[in-house]
Amino acid sequence: MQGRAIRPEDVALIRDWLQAHPDSNRTRLSRELCAAWNWRNGAGRLKDMAARSLLLKLEARGQIQLPPRRTASVNGLRNRQAPPIDHDQSPIEGPLKLLQPLRVQPVAQGSSEALLFQWLLQRYHYLGHRNCVGENLKYLAQDRNGRPLACLLFGSAAWKAAARDRWIGWSGQERRGHLGLLTNNTRLLILPWVRVPHLASHLLGRVTTRLSADWQQKYGHPIYLVESFVQQPRFAGLCYRAAGWVQVGLTTGRTRNDDGLKPRTAPKALYLKALRAEVQRRLRV
Repeated sequence: MQGRAIRPEDVALIRDWLQAHPDSNRTRLSRELCAAWNWRNGAGRLKDMAARSLLLKLEARGQIQLPPRRTASVNGLRNRQAPPIDHDQSPIEGPLKLLQPLRVQPVAQGSSEALLFQWLLQRYHYLGHRNCVGENLKYLAQDRNGRPLACLLFGSAAWKAAARDRWIGWSGQERRGHLGLLTNNTRLLILPWVRVPHLASHLLGRVTTRLSADWQQKYGHPIYLVESFVQQPRFAGLCYRAAGWVQVGLTTGRTRNDDGLKPRTAPKALYLKALRAEVQRRLRV
């Protein structure tokens, strides 16, 4: 669960803590659990959200019983629809050079850009946008006049992807140990009033050049490989190929919540972009 092997003694530890602290809340429990396991990210911060997810999964399996919620779910609050934000929707057309220099920067949590980023994805991306769980980076692209052009979101890599895992050639143990060195480009949105040839591939190139360093600064570890799943036939994946990504296969159509009986979605093309030399060897070490 959450990339950890959970042993019977781990479950017993949680049960003992719950029994010894009947008046405690879920937040305190998740933080105490992180501290007991020294469960931290590369930047040294406690993996509180991962611990909360793990506890909920243990409760769903009947292994533990958590205390009742005392406040609304944090994820529920994050998943609320963002309030509408006024933004310039006048057509932006023509060659890319007329928009230069572009501003492509990570979005700081709690900033006005973060609110705009969330609203744009919710309003204009065909998949919408809820909250981000786990490590993630958001990039907002703007033209020389500060007008928004595009949103790029990178989050947790897929736990399993047969085509990707074959391409890397790693074992299950290696995957569990190194999955944090991958990220998934979960959203790529060019705003609907923007008609600029080569903009998407240009932005992918700009962002992947700096992505690992930005991740290192935020989370204390680099990124070696980026993946993206492209829905076919809705999209052809041309911008990914133009930016040097490689298609390595198709998904099976299964999802995180798959019941194992039949695929839930249409297969998607899986694209990869290596950010390090000899990335396959590095991910198998």
